[in-house]
This record gives sequence, structure tokens and C-alpha cells, in this order.
Amino acid sequence: MRPDLQNKLEEALKEYEDMEMDVAESFKWPRDKAIRFGELSKVKVLYDEHSSAAESRKKDIEIKLGDILGIGVGGEKNKAIMEIRAGVGGNEAALFAADLLRMYQSFAQKRGWEFLFIDESKNDLGGIKEVTAEIRGKNIYDLLKYESGVHRIQRVPSTEKSGRIHTSTASIAVLPIAEEKELEIKESDLEVSFSRAGGPGGQNVNKVETAVRILHKPTGIVISSRAERSQQKNRERALEVLRAKLLDEKLRKEEEAVKKDRKEQIGTADRSEKIRTYNFLQDRITDHRINKSWHNIKEILNGNMDDIVDAFHKA
Repeated sequence: MRPDLQNKLEEALKEYEDMEMDVAESFKWPRDKAIRFGELSKVKVLYDEHSSAAESRKKDIEIKLGDILGIGVGGEKNKAIMEIRAGVGGNEAALFAADLLRMYQSFAQKRGWEFLFIDESKNDLGGIKEVTAEIRGKNIYDLLKYESGVHRIQRVPSTEKSGRIHTSTASIAVLPIAEEKELEIKESDLEVSFSRAGGPGGQNVNKVETAVRILHKPTGIVISSRAERSQQKNRERALEVLRAKLLDEKLRKEEEAVKKDRKEQIGTADRSEKIRTYNFLQDRITDHRINKSWHNIKEILNGNMDDIVDAFHKA
């Protein structure tokens, strides 16, 4: 086991032992402490399994341990896939998804990160149906992984004449990019097709077939990439997204098995859960996982979200 992972693991197990002594009082714990104990419980289960696992299984366990402990398989995760999808709320949900996209783009720019589009689908009002992007920056995945989940907005849409408040949602998924050595994809499992396409939003339609669509036949996952000007680069980007999705699904299944073994009743940051509410009437953003709120929504949506990101690393 790598020294950095071993050191982090020893620290986590010591913290788990300290908290386990107090577990009888856990119903009095604040939610952030309960969530932390849930994470450490998973570490303990995986550690116990690692000691008796076959060599082929040890690698998978170490990948999962690294993910939970926030250090990644090869140390820092400096690239991540971000997906934003409009949820419930029709056009207003698509406009909210566009607001979130601008927020993350502006935040990335302030941090000096690269924000690269892979695929994007807009509606006629300029809203986002869905978008896939790659973000590159120092320790990017660890900083943004807590953004995954359902974001909810409550505001009066510009098209609403009666002044009625609408509630809409958008979902965010932040996935670490898996290296080829971490996850092998068989060429025989892929169905690849090509088509003409322009950049994000459909501008500058190409005269050659550069857009790539990949179907992963065993899972039914479909990935499209059309932002690059060459067919080969779009194919590489699509495969990166596919590997990220397959690794995410693999880790989620392992996590579900761990939760079942421990019979934990602690909430997670699963993207099916509502994690954050943006209430324009009260000028307040609330994260429901750590029960913390911030004001000045417009500034935050302009990319000034450092306080939100930092709050999860201080919890």
C-alpha cells in the first residue's frame, strides 16, 4: 500500500476509534459529525476486508479507500468530469442549469482552472438541457466532489406575470477521471458512430463528421462528444467520460454493499438527494447536508463560491 494512503488510513482509523467510544451518544451528534462517522465506518469495513483479500481485490479496495480519504489513486485528482442537467421545472429548470454552469465556469476562471466543453444541449431560451465538461486544476476532484447532487432554486421567473414563486431543480455530477490502468474497456463492448456537429450550442456546423457517439453495450451508457475539431480527440474525450462513469458506478455499488453490511442510517451525498436550495426571495443559499447558509446569491452565482467549497473541508 502506498505510504500516503497508509498514513491517511492510520489517521482515519484512529479517528474512528475515538468516535466509536462515543457512538451511544450519536443521536445527539450534529449531522456533519454523523456523516463523518459514516465515512469512517466505510473505511473500517474496507480496511478489515483488505487484510484478508486476494491480491487482485486489494487494488480495488485501495482505490476506494483513496477516494473516501480524498487523496485519489495516484495522489491528487487534477482532472474531473462535470455534468449538469436540468431537472423538474421546464424552461426555468434549464435556465437554472445555465446559471449553475456560469457559476462553475466563473469559479474555475478565478482559480486558474481549465474548463473544457465536451457536449452541450441548449433550449430556445438559452437554458441548458444538459452539459458535460472537463475541469482541470490542482486537486480539482477533491474540491468539487461535494457539488454532486440535486440543486433546487426558488424564485420568480422573468416570464412569470403573476409574481408566483417557482421551484425548479438541476442535478450536478462530479466524477474523477479514471486512468486506463484503473479501468479497462474492451473495444468489443463499444459501438462507435460519427456525425457532423459544431461547437457547444450548435454553432459553426462542420462539413466533416467529427462528432462522436459511443454506446457501451454492457451497461447501455451513451456518451457524446462534439466540442473538438478532430474525430480522434472527440473519441478520446468520450472515452474519458465513459471511464469516469463506469468507475463511479463501480464505487457506488461497493459503497452500497458497505452501507448494507454496517446497516447505517446516515445520509449520503448521493446525487439523487436534494443537497442545496437557492432561495432568491430570502437571498439565501442553504446546504442541507451541513445545515449551513450563505447570503448574496448573485455574487455566488457569479463564481464567488469559495466559502461554500471551503465549508466542506472544514466540517
